[in-house]
Amino acid sequence: MAVQKSKKSTAGRGMRRSHDTLTNPALAIEPTTGEAHLRHHVSPSGFYRGKKVIATKGE
Repeated sequence: MAVQKSKKSTAGRGMRRSHDTLTNPALAIEPTTGEAHLRHHVSPSGFYRGKKVIATKGE
């Protein structure tokens, strides 16, 4: 079992924890339909960067 040799300082603990926060996913607004989608992904209606790239079920 690993046992630390000396106490970790509060500054060192804080520096280690500084990258543990969660960030919101990067969203893009589709210019044609105005809906939000993940960046570099096709929107639910089948548009990517203003162009229709996938035919949806309704069409």
